[in-house]
Amino acid sequence: MARIEIIYFSGYGHTAKQAEAVLEGAKTKGEARLWAIPEDGVVSAELWEAADTADALIFGAPTYMGGVPWQFKRFADETSKRWYEGAWADKFAGGFTNSGSHLGDKGETLNYLRVLAGQHGMLWVPLNQKPANLLTSTPDDRNWVGASAGAAATSPADSSPEQAPRAGDLQSAFDYGARVAGFVAV
Repeated sequence: MARIEIIYFSGYGHTAKQAEAVLEGAKTKGEARLWAIPEDGVVSAELWEAADTADALIFGAPTYMGGVPWQFKRFADETSKRWYEGAWADKFAGGFTNSGSHLGDKGETLNYLRVLAGQHGMLWVPLNQKPANLLTSTPDDRNWVGASAGAAATSPADSSPEQAPRAGDLQSAFDYGARVAGFVAV
C-alpha cells in the first residue's frame, strides 16, 4: 500500500485544518500520516525515518510575508543530508499553503515547496483543478483561490480555525491529497 507522509507547520491552526483535509483525501488511496513541525522547528527522528521510507511527501506551510515560516525553512534546510545522498529522489511530492488574504503571495510559497522537491529530484504533482473564476463562484467552490501548483486556501486574519479555511478550500485540499496518493498507488 502507498505510504504518504504529510509534513507541515501551522502557526494558528488554519494550515493544520487544511493538512487534515489533505490527510483524509490521501487516506482514500493509501496509508497517510500527519507530521506537525513544532514551534521550535526541530523535527523528530521518527519524522525523518517516515519521510525517508515514504512513497510520497506532501509539504504544507502557511504563507508568512511572502514565503514559508522559519520553522518550515529550518526543516527544509535540514534536508540537505538527504539531498546529498539522493534519499528522496523519485518520490512523489506535493504542497499546500494558506494565508489571510485571497492572493497573499501563496504562489511564492507553493513555488518554494516545489523547488525544494525539485532539489531532491522528486516528482511534483500539480493540483489539476479548474479555478472557480465565474461571476457565480464563491469561497465554497473548489479552488476559489485559483491555484495550480498545489492546494491553496484563504483564512481571513480575524478567523478562527473553526471558521476557515472554508468548505471549497478544504474540498480542494481533500481532492489534492487523493490526487497525490493516486500517483503513488499506480
